Amino acid sequence: MQRFSFLIGRLIKGVFVILSIGVLAFFVIRLVPGDPISVIAGKSGSVDAEYMEALRQKLGLDQPIFVQLGIFMKGLVQGDLGQSYRQGAPVTQIIFERLPATLLLTLSASAISILLGVLAGSLAARRRGSWADSVISTLALIFYATPLFWMGLMAILLFSLVLGWFPAFGMVSSDMRYEGPRYVIDVLHHLVMPMTILGLFYMAVYARLTRASMLEVAEMDFVRTARAKGMTESYITRRHILRNALLPVITFAGIQAGHLIGGTVLVETVFGWPGIGRLAFDSLLQRDYPVLLGIFITTSVMVVIFNIITDVLYTLVDPRIEVNQ
Repeated sequence: MQRFSFLIGRLIKGVFVILSIGVLAFFVIRLVPGDPISVIAGKSGSVDAEYMEALRQKLGLDQPIFVQLGIFMKGLVQGDLGQSYRQGAPVTQIIFERLPATLLLTLSASAISILLGVLAGSLAARRRGSWADSVISTLALIFYATPLFWMGLMAILLFSLVLGWFPAFGMVSSDMRYEGPRYVIDVLHHLVMPMTILGLFYMAVYARLTRASMLEVAEMDFVRTARAKGMTESYITRRHILRNALLPVITFAGIQAGHLIGGTVLVETVFGWPGIGRLAFDSLLQRDYPVLLGIFITTSVMVVIFNIITDVLYTLVDPRIEVNQ
């Protein structure tokens, strides 16, 4: 019952957060230089003043800014994010068509980064001061300091153009019409490079965080007591040190959820991955405000959900933590 009340409370708070982000994003997007009407008219090859004014009225951009905000917020409450300026289709439809690709990329990259990061950090902590610790720490620093787009371009150059192991762009092979298991294999084949590049950056963060957290927990009194009782070092590491050291990792994973989605903009653009990150980049160039706002709202909802999941995971990792509103 207490956990249910906690979830309800967090969901209510999450709704207010999303509405606040909607208002903020509405004004921030309109600070972007450029007029969407000019962009649309330029693409269509018509810059006639009457045509542009008629288009402005059709899209509702002739209304005062606060009237436009009211229309947007009313639609947001009703689950309607409006129509795309460029495509003329509902924004929700456009985003939901791209969302599965982004979820596949972000969830797989998150899983591999957490798993490998925790394993690497655990090994570095257990072998503190050894060559393994030095190698892991150095690689983590390199992966963290290297820009994502540069790693992506180098990966395409090496593994696609030189070695020919993986396709460079897209999510599926455009010249093939696979179905069933062959389609899944084709998608996974295209997923390997963008997932790895995105995962390596965050794996470096988790490795360094896990190492530091484990070294801190290893000096605590309850660990010394466990050693005094004659428990094996592997049991102490697995049962006492690592379990308590995971709390900061879980916290950081919840916070990084939003950053991970943001990181897909670069990765999806470099690899031509058809997700909402690439959609956001294209919509920004086209000044497609409704689609940009829809992406802001969608990512905000995902971050709120990830944070709620993080809070629940706290209680599973450490039962001493009680949930409350």
